[in-house]
Amino acid sequence: MACNYTTLSLPCVGKVVPAVEPSTFNTNLKYTCKSCTKTLSTVSREKVPNIVGKFGNFGGKFVAEVLITRLAELEYEFNSVLLDDEFKMEVETALRDYVGRETPLYHAQKLTDNYKNINGKGPEIYIKREDLSHGGSYKMNNVVSQAILAKRMGRKSIITVTSTGHHGVAVAAVCAKLSLDCTVFVGTKDIQRKPSNVQLMELLGAKVKPVDGGFQAAASESTREWIEKLQTVYYLAGTAVGPHPIPTMVREFNSVNGKETRKQAMETWGGTPDILIGCVGTGCNALGLFHEFISDKNVRMIGVEGGGVGGNTGELHSASLVRGEVGVYHGAMCYLLQDGDGQITKTQSVASGLEFPGVSPELSYLKDAGRIECYTVNDQEALDAYQRLCRLEGIVPALEASHALAYLEKLCPTLPNGAKVVVNCSGSGYNDATTVLKSFQMDEI
Repeated sequence: MACNYTTLSLPCVGKVVPAVEPSTFNTNLKYTCKSCTKTLSTVSREKVPNIVGKFGNFGGKFVAEVLITRLAELEYEFNSVLLDDEFKMEVETALRDYVGRETPLYHAQKLTDNYKNINGKGPEIYIKREDLSHGGSYKMNNVVSQAILAKRMGRKSIITVTSTGHHGVAVAAVCAKLSLDCTVFVGTKDIQRKPSNVQLMELLGAKVKPVDGGFQAAASESTREWIEKLQTVYYLAGTAVGPHPIPTMVREFNSVNGKETRKQAMETWGGTPDILIGCVGTGCNALGLFHEFISDKNVRMIGVEGGGVGGNTGELHSASLVRGEVGVYHGAMCYLLQDGDGQITKTQSVASGLEFPGVSPELSYLKDAGRIECYTVNDQEALDAYQRLCRLEGIVPALEASHALAYLEKLCPTLPNGAKVVVNCSGSGYNDATTVLKSFQMDEI
């Protein structure tokens, strides 16, 4: 099947060997991938994309010609503000006074005790509380930064797309603060899941445009409208996918998470974490935590994807890194879910924020380089982890973050006493309570 690189979404690919999920769990804190062909120093050098926006073979700009000029303009402005003290000060002030940073690195003592063995030994578990940010998730970090950038570029209107609604609510709120017009595209499937988030967006002044289907359909539709209004509208991406420089921008603006975690870990126990765990949909929240530690060879980084209804590779899931193949999607080379003809396959997860067929090109590169470990957690395991954190710590995690928390069940028995584990709680799960309660009621029938 020939690839047409002038279309918006590019699911067609040349086939490669699919990723295989490990059947055993690593017990070595100083884990390195034996199949990795690159040294850590090489990985560290390539964590910033090269001049054409690629991480190794991943990334790039596979887009229609009409977008090339706008992406070049965005890249120039992005590189400029990274060196602009006034911009950095404005963002820092907004993150502190409006978003509420820094967020706590919370020692989850009862969760820690839950995973101690019969001898009373086990890892120490800390939770990075991104759920306490304004808007209830880590999304504000990137949104505030990009919205300030959009104003500097002279844009007065914002277009975006959301799934769970956390990103949409964040964009609507920041646009209200900065007096920007806001249009949010949302799939009808996601509107049915979390109607309260749609109501919040509208209360904040955003125009919500429903799109038949899920996040994938809404993302494609939002891109089409942006192309029609390139001269006046800023597309505020909330995911670390898409053509360069979008994945790098989203990662960079979210990296405040990892920088805070390093500082807080040093203050709390005088060193770095031994293990970092983050859920992976497109990868932006995991990268926000991981990026700071890529050069720290003793820090394991674990990405947990949505395993869907079960562990069978033939069943519905959202595990692009674990079970996907390399191809081009939404303008970049990455791991993605596709069938034998190169067409995008259906995704499924109890967490709508994980339902996306592609993943960050940077995470794709780090996976192939052996720098990150990738696993899956199924829907039921995530639902159990949601309830577990509620009951033990009185914290209500998003179902996305519950996937990262659920992996502790498999990881903790393999770890030495006192190992420091940081789990990224990417968002609050108050809006997920109905979904969770319904699932447990169904189990009782």
